[in-house]
Amino acid sequence: MTHKLAFVGFGVVGSGLAEILLDKQDMLANQVGLEAEIVAISDLNLGSIYHPDGLNLQTLLDVVEEDNSLENYPEHPGLIRGWDSLQTIRQTNADTIVEVTPTDVETGQPAIDHCREAFQNKKNLITTNKGPVALQYKELSALAEENGVGWGFEGTVMSGTPTLRMPTVSLSGNTINEIRGILNGTTNFILSKMEEDMTYDDALAQAQERGYAEADPTSDVEGHDILYKVVILANVVMDVPLAKDEVECQGMKDLTAEDIDEAKSEGKRWKLLARITHQDGKVQASVKPEKLSLDESLSSVMGATNAITYECDLSGPITVTGAGAGRLETGFSLLTDLINMNKTRIYEMR
Repeated sequence: MTHKLAFVGFGVVGSGLAEILLDKQDMLANQVGLEAEIVAISDLNLGSIYHPDGLNLQTLLDVVEEDNSLENYPEHPGLIRGWDSLQTIRQTNADTIVEVTPTDVETGQPAIDHCREAFQNKKNLITTNKGPVALQYKELSALAEENGVGWGFEGTVMSGTPTLRMPTVSLSGNTINEIRGILNGTTNFILSKMEEDMTYDDALAQAQERGYAEADPTSDVEGHDILYKVVILANVVMDVPLAKDEVECQGMKDLTAEDIDEAKSEGKRWKLLARITHQDGKVQASVKPEKLSLDESLSSVMGATNAITYECDLSGPITVTGAGAGRLETGFSLLTDLINMNKTRIYEMR
């Protein structure tokens, strides 16, 4: 049975998932039993279209690439234009909402409202938006469970690298006493370049040229982006109700060339590190620059790469390294959520 999708937001990540669904259509159907169809898109910049029988993926991607708008998507009987995001969630025949609007980590909106609307209308939702998970994880999880629907957010921490599902599934049975990680590619790239004797300003400029850093890099270099990932990891992986105000947060802008050289002389390397420790019922969480010995696994992670270590009581330390951003990488994170949601759906229909 075809799995119908409605996209709320259709920027870089949303179009990345659409491209994956088009390119791997036969493989997904044959290997994992996923036959997916996009029935609707609602995007503040591109516009909104809906057809209950599905949209043509190739035409959709071509129109968006050529016009940066949905206005020239071909008319045909039954096509509806102009619905806002909440109408799209509420009134389309989608089984799953793909929520990929820009993240507002201060309020979590409008993504939190999108989640609530989907769950109250008994629709699954998958997202890469950190806001709802960091700010309203318990409430939204309970609402999804109450309405018998799924909520997937694998891409909120390290894009397509399995940072959430892997520990909660493959490492289940362990007690995870500590999580530490390099969870922001921009800052890790800057620190790597500073270790090559590049100035902070030049390293930042190069990160912006390569698309790692935004024009306003504040969220990255001040540690705010990592802070919300710390909150998600604590709540989801450790099952600890940590709030953002409980996390010590210090950025990396105050690190100087002298600090970098001093660490080198000590056989160490600076990293902007996320750390969550859970012992004796108490949790300590921080985001701050730390000097790591060169023999520690995280110290060897250079450039825009991300990595995370789970300290487990049975399996010992497990480190996962991979991309923390990217169009297809983040699109893949949505695909993994969708595949797992589809497996549950097929099982329930039997």
